[in-house]
Amino acid sequence: MRVFISVDIEGVAGVVGREEGQNGNPEYERARRLMTAEASAAVAGVFDADPLAEVTVADAHGTFRNIIPELLDRRARLVRGKPRQLAMIDGVQGGFDAAFFVGYHGRAGTGDSILSHTFTGTLADVRINGRSFGEIGLNAAVAGAFGVPLKLVTGDRSVAEEVADLLGEVDTVVVKNGVGQLAADSLHPAAACDAIRAGATAALERAGRLFQVEGPVELEVDVSLPAYVDQALIIPGITRLGGRTLGYSAPDYLTAYRIVRLVGALSGLPL
Repeated sequence: MRVFISVDIEGVAGVVGREEGQNGNPEYERARRLMTAEASAAVAGVFDADPLAEVTVADAHGTFRNIIPELLDRRARLVRGKPRQLAMIDGVQGGFDAAFFVGYHGRAGTGDSILSHTFTGTLADVRINGRSFGEIGLNAAVAGAFGVPLKLVTGDRSVAEEVADLLGEVDTVVVKNGVGQLAADSLHPAAACDAIRAGATAALERAGRLFQVEGPVELEVDVSLPAYVDQALIIPGITRLGGRTLGYSAPDYLTAYRIVRLVGALSGLPL
């Protein structure tokens, strides 16, 4: 069995503040250790289910250099650093039997999700064929495009609700309940790791969800400023649908995903 684990930081137990996801301060140094521990717990759960498994962990937050390599379960391979063509999910195209998302958060605009956003602070909403997708849906569909079912997602309570609404059959582990966007009622980190390890083992016994978006794809992206639409119009095929909304007709899902990533990157440039 080959398992791909994409790991973010905002959905990790105990993490509630922006500083905890930003390099260069003591709070981040603690949070990245918590992130590494939850990644290792998921790895251990896979090997509890299959001692002969192969596991790849992808660092999927910010700089993609957060997980502490020497503290990660030594049985896993680690993908870290950027740029990577498929960003948070890059590597899943290597042929895997299952994908896990650990430490994930809710999509932009989710009020009771800790540090909710979609890729960048400039993307207010992403709609695929009229349906709102956050990082969970966007990345699950990339995995699906390569034939990899999503079997486990961990994070706060809103993450479990988002998964149930969009994907249905995927197992979840809830490690904290949001109290607004910057506060939470959280499990102890050790208890969260225990739950993730057990959840990973159990999830591999089920089918999960092979989430595939068939092309063509109508993409709509709301950005936080009209000027970001102006920036994005440099991309061939982008159209303005409103003051802060752009559209793109993609032949397939992976093209649409790349356009979302490109719009996010352009929106981060100085105006």
